[in-house]
Amino acid sequence: MDSTLRPKQSSQRFRRHEQATAFWFLAPAFALLLVFVFYPMLQALAISFRNYSLVGAGNVFVGLDNYRQLLGDRAFYNSLIHSFHFALIVIPVQTSIALGMALLVQKKTAVSGLFRTLFFIPVIISTAVAATVFKLIYNKDYGLLNSFLKALHLPITEFLSDPDTAMNGIIVLGIWKGAGFFMIIFLAGLNQISPELYEAARIDGASRLQQFVRITLPLLKRTTAFVVIITTIDAIKLSGLVFVMTNGGPNGSTETIVYYIYKQAFTQMRMGYATAAAFVLFAIVLTISLIQMKLFNKDAEQ
Repeated sequence: MDSTLRPKQSSQRFRRHEQATAFWFLAPAFALLLVFVFYPMLQALAISFRNYSLVGAGNVFVGLDNYRQLLGDRAFYNSLIHSFHFALIVIPVQTSIALGMALLVQKKTAVSGLFRTLFFIPVIISTAVAATVFKLIYNKDYGLLNSFLKALHLPITEFLSDPDTAMNGIIVLGIWKGAGFFMIIFLAGLNQISPELYEAARIDGASRLQQFVRITLPLLKRTTAFVVIITTIDAIKLSGLVFVMTNGGPNGSTETIVYYIYKQAFTQMRMGYATAAAFVLFAIVLTISLIQMKLFNKDAEQ
């Protein structure tokens, strides 16, 4: 009996030792999350139920009043519409461009490394710098884009001063700046596909288009799911480009939800109201992400 129990006890002690070691390795990271993420979130949730201001003595519990005011705030709904307008265009266009760039640089050639670098450069450029440069390009009087239109004898446009075109200017910049990052993600997914599958398809007489539709796209479903989900989150929380290029104008046509929250919190000093809006945004993004994950998982299982 003793000889048979001894190995089991030794195995159990070893397992407990592994679990304790794992706990102590995870403890610092968990402590950081607790202090810098979970505790501030709980504090923010408490503030969302108060009439809290960064200046003055206003710190009164108001219950759900902040959330009720959001339901009747037209500016809040408009900012959501602008964010979704940006997202609905950027998600398919940027994803397609990123996949196209990944396909172009996948094969190792003498210039593939150069093009990978050129495609990725916009990602590492500061948001403020990129927005400032594009703001100069869009300038009505001396901007490069209007100079090009003049050379073609086409009418010039006030891109960032016209409510009908201002968001389009931000969309172009957003796609240009983000496509390179997702190109790298797609490139990693493409490199995981076995070349033997393409060789077998070529032997069977499949064209490049057929190989792309029947092999590449199905095997990139999980990569595409990741790209779409991350792009959706990034697009909905757009703020930096708006802050530098338009400040939400003209006439609020580019005021996104995150910029609206910033304005409520730090311009109008309504921190409680802004925090309530932030939690509504969190719920919206979480719901959309869960739906996307469920849809993509269902497609991947088929």
